[in-house]
Amino acid sequence: MKLGSVFDPRNNALNACRLALATEVILFHSFPLTGHVVESKAILQLLFSVGVDGFFALSGFLVTASWLRNPSSRDYFIARALRILPGYYVVLAVTAFVIAPLSVAIQGGSAARLLFSSAPIEYMLKNSALIQLQFDVGGTPRDIPYPGIWNASLWSLVFEVMCYIAVAGLGLLGLASRRWTAPVILILATIAAILLPPLTFPGLWTIPQLAVRSAIMFSAGALLYQWRDVIPARWSLVSVSVVIVLASGMLPDYRVIGALPLAYAVVVSGVLIKNKRMNIQTDLSYGVYIYASPTQQFLAVAGLASLNPFVFFIVSAGATLVPAAFSWFLVEKRALALKSRLKRKHADQAATRAGPAGSDSLAPRERALSPREDS
Repeated sequence: MKLGSVFDPRNNALNACRLALATEVILFHSFPLTGHVVESKAILQLLFSVGVDGFFALSGFLVTASWLRNPSSRDYFIARALRILPGYYVVLAVTAFVIAPLSVAIQGGSAARLLFSSAPIEYMLKNSALIQLQFDVGGTPRDIPYPGIWNASLWSLVFEVMCYIAVAGLGLLGLASRRWTAPVILILATIAAILLPPLTFPGLWTIPQLAVRSAIMFSAGALLYQWRDVIPARWSLVSVSVVIVLASGMLPDYRVIGALPLAYAVVVSGVLIKNKRMNIQTDLSYGVYIYASPTQQFLAVAGLASLNPFVFFIVSAGATLVPAAFSWFLVEKRALALKSRLKRKHADQAATRAGPAGSDSLAPRERALSPREDS
């Protein structure tokens, strides 16, 4: 079976895969946030990388699909903005005006003093453009193993958006549908990764390193979609891909060998699973991703940093589900509903301008679109 014939946009486990990847990020953060060190460099590299890299691969696959199904820059950018920005701004506000002041109160300080200072507003304004320019809120969090940083996960969002812009740019140039585009970008990004210092934890990260990391994984996912009618979808190949990823952890940068196998393992496993229970419509993955770090830091402030990292992982993963559910039901789901209304309104306006023939030609296209293509 080929990937294109197996992929059903309405019946897959890709949302479950994203939730698993977001949970893996929580697992990785549980070690530094409790002051523990992973001794094996190979295991540390994969723990540090796989969750975020898998996210980028899935985005490359789904966002490329979204553009090729509906190459309208207006619809595309509205969908991208409504998926990312509402939840992002709310988590900034919750962190600045709720979590940070509560952390001060727990440690015996004045929550009101922080709350009514300029620090919360400053935190939101400096980070409003998706570029993290300020990690703390008035010097909080304090007196924990990883102080001064509330949300260590938000750095990736600006690179995700840059990938979105790149897809649209290539699309407007007529290159997004060319099959050579993603392989060429993947090869060039891999060469750049070889030439640059490896991206490690702990370590000093540079913008070129992070950009190359994002480009490798996003283009790997895009390649899978562009070549979906050629690429076989088999569990045996998923197993081989997992083995390659694990073995490539011994390299300075596992992505040089493991990027495409990781993308294959994540995407194809999500496509092959047809179990209805795994076909999750409530997509908590983004909420888990953006709320995990501040939730974990808050738990560390509350005194749980002394726990075993695996116990801390279980507790913090469970605790993160609460704000993640809040984010999905009260923010993200409503934003996605707005996206659907705007798309229908735009389609109706186009049909009105085109007349009866235009209205008939639009209907099949609207029915073909997957409700989850932009998630």
